Amino acid sequence: MILRASILTLIGLAALPAHATQCKASYGEGGITFRLATGSPGELGLLQALAERFNQDHDSRLCWVKAGSGKSLALLKSGDVEMAMVHAPAAEKRAVQEGWATQRSLIGSNEFYLVGPHADPAQVEQAGSIAQAYQRVADNRALFLSRGDNSGTHKKELMIWALTEHQPGGQWYRVTGKFMRATLQQANKQHGYFMTDSSTWVAEKAKLNNLKVLFSGDPILVNTYHALRAVDGNPRALELSRQFIDFVGSDTGQAILTTYGQERYGDAMYTGIGGKAQH
Repeated sequence: MILRASILTLIGLAALPAHATQCKASYGEGGITFRLATGSPGELGLLQALAERFNQDHDSRLCWVKAGSGKSLALLKSGDVEMAMVHAPAAEKRAVQEGWATQRSLIGSNEFYLVGPHADPAQVEQAGSIAQAYQRVADNRALFLSRGDNSGTHKKELMIWALTEHQPGGQWYRVTGKFMRATLQQANKQHGYFMTDSSTWVAEKAKLNNLKVLFSGDPILVNTYHALRAVDGNPRALELSRQFIDFVGSDTGQAILTTYGQERYGDAMYTGIGGKAQH
């Protein structure tokens, strides 16, 4: 009996691709699994809410692979996932142009905030633009935390630094290598500046006694999310990915997205396709 079980286990393992990607969480018990890479939408629970509704009408199981935008796109390119939800527009467009991603679709947006200590030693609250706010941080050598992980947030941060007179570095510039929530919590503990997305701020702000939003509203800080799917792979999984992207953009999917967080936190976390980021 033990031998038979061992043989079956080995057969099951052999059926998995060598690059099989670990699921951070799985939603649904359907017969067809499709894998989706994303960061904050999964971490904050939006992906679960969308998947649970989608699964009601499909024989599906969604495997969430936790990754920032840069890694999510790399996983999509390598075939480790069938789709991704990311916020790195330039890289997304390249993926489509190079032919290994398709169906790039806007699904919603939020906004980036520059948060920091209440004392605001760099006086970024008086800045006239986000580039000027970053400039003030660097001029004052005030502690600034960066994810440093090639995520969409990190890409946006580097784009803003490029608008200033500074190349960030030194003791005042601290790279965490962590996701949004963990870096935000570290900034709170260390009284540092950090650029967070508004959705994570809504979820975490009650716990962040040492931080406040110091700068927001610059058009550069609008943060758009797109979904993309792979061109090659398991046909049934790719078809579910196609349907899931359509679902997120549908009236039903958008209703979930635009109200998510309202009941628990008193504020919606995302703006829909037809709206403008207001968080």
